[in-house]
Amino acid sequence: MNQKTMLVLIFALTTLVLSGCNLEDRITSSALAEIDPGSVVYFDNFDNPESGWQVWSSESATIAYDTDGLRFHVNEANYDYWSLPGQRFSDSTLAVDATLIEGPTDNDFGLLCRFQNEYNFYAFLVSSDGYGGIIKVKDGLYQTLNSPDGLEYGAMIQLGQATNQIRADCVGSRLTLYVNQEKFLEVEDMDFTVGDVGLIAGSYSQPGVDILFDNFFVLKP
Repeated sequence: MNQKTMLVLIFALTTLVLSGCNLEDRITSSALAEIDPGSVVYFDNFDNPESGWQVWSSESATIAYDTDGLRFHVNEANYDYWSLPGQRFSDSTLAVDATLIEGPTDNDFGLLCRFQNEYNFYAFLVSSDGYGGIIKVKDGLYQTLNSPDGLEYGAMIQLGQATNQIRADCVGSRLTLYVNQEKFLEVEDMDFTVGDVGLIAGSYSQPGVDILFDNFFVLKP
C-alpha cells in the first residue's frame, strides 16, 4: 500500500449529549466488550442527523448520515477524508463499527485521536484487504509507527464487504490498535498528548470506497 496525499475537508463542533440507548448492551456487542459502560464520555450512533458531524458533498467525496450511520464515499484516488466532532481529550479509548458497503478492498478506514490540525494527528487504520497500521502525521508528513515497511497484515481483520470493530487506545505514550476484540499493534509516541477525535476513510489507486461507520464511542481509560 502506498502513502498518499491527504486532503482536509472536515471540521465540526458539537455538544452532543449521550443518547438514552442502552450503552451497556451496545458495548457488549462492540469492540469494547469487557469495558465498564460507566466510563463512556461520548457516544454517537448517528441516528440523529443533527448530532453535529459535518456532512460533505462534492464530485470527489460525500460524507452523510445514512442507514443509521455516518457514510463516507470517496470518489477520488489517493485521498483521505475525515470528520471530527469538535471534542478535546488527552487519554482516551475510542471504538467504532466500520463496514465496507462497496468499492475496492485496497482502502483505509478507522479512528483519529489527538488531532491538533490537518498536519498533526494520530490515525488507527485498517483495510478491507487485511492490513492495518498506526500512523502519525506530523507537520503534514506521514509516518507508519508500527513498522518502517508500512501497514502490516492482520489475520483478525474481516476481508471484503464485512464489518470490522476497531478500537484505539491513546493512553500516555502508548498507542494501541485492536481489531475485532483482538490486540493488533502497539507503539510508543509522545509527540501529541491532547486533541480531537474522529473518523477517517480513504482510497488508494482505485476510487469508489464506500464505508459506513456506526456506534462511535469515546471512553475514559
